[in-house]
Amino acid sequence: MMPAAAAMPPGVDPEGLFQELRRLSWGAADILRAYARGEQPPHGFPRALSVEEGGEGPVSAADLAVNSWLLEGLAAAFPQAGWTVLSEETAAEQLYAGEPLAAEWLWILDPLDGTKDFLQGSGEYAVHLALVKDHRPVLGVVLLPELDELWIGWLGADGSGRAWREDRSGGQFPPALSGRRELSELVLVASRNHRDQRLEQLLEALALGDTKAIGSVGGKVATILRGETDLYISLSGSSAPKDWDMAAPEAVLIAAGGAFSHADGRPLSYNDGDVRQAGCLVASHGLSHGRICDRAVTALAQIDPGFAV
Repeated sequence: MMPAAAAMPPGVDPEGLFQELRRLSWGAADILRAYARGEQPPHGFPRALSVEEGGEGPVSAADLAVNSWLLEGLAAAFPQAGWTVLSEETAAEQLYAGEPLAAEWLWILDPLDGTKDFLQGSGEYAVHLALVKDHRPVLGVVLLPELDELWIGWLGADGSGRAWREDRSGGQFPPALSGRRELSELVLVASRNHRDQRLEQLLEALALGDTKAIGSVGGKVATILRGETDLYISLSGSSAPKDWDMAAPEAVLIAAGGAFSHADGRPLSYNDGDVRQAGCLVASHGLSHGRICDRAVTALAQIDPGFAV
């Protein structure tokens, strides 16, 4: 069942789009798993996993192969769709500071979220693909290749949504957000590689329950969707996650009935001239979202009075 007033570009059939997204997603999974195992990737991509430093971190042949596979696949399947695609791998060529892309419909792609985890062999990496309209995501795809999980979230103009998980056989399964409500019971999912003293102080002030460490943002949000954890907090300034880190996971989580916002309640905004998603961002199962945000704002006022949440 589709969300009420579900958004889709003119002339694009939803079921046709989902069928193509499935094909492209599982193809991307095959490419990444082959690179991760030192095997020959499918679809004609080179076997060597060369790694270079680009932008803010490592860029591998796997990033570039999946980027090409998805961009070319969308273009071939929907040549008249009229959308634009912004990828982490092409952003330097597409973006100018302070200028949003002139696109009514915009795909935002991260072909390999968690490149360091991929290269380290943890398996905690993901592919993110989100369709954005009017600065907000309306469709999100989060692929977890090593778990054979494909998460899809579709949002309506009225905020209603539908989210589900698929496996390779086409089986569909609903999210299973937890029912935990008390802050002392909530399970936090946190980064392995991006934690500083300010975040540690905030977590201490929140007085949450257990903590689980997962690599990619998509992987983190998937643990909330499965009910294994309850919230994720991103706390950053100038060195912040980007649009392609957050758009697809947010779309799926919101469509599943969860919540994703700045700590002061503001929604995230995409394609607004600054791809950085700075501040205190809270993703949760939704039940205690307001209390988490209120306590975070109060704590940050003491920890770092000048920090813009």
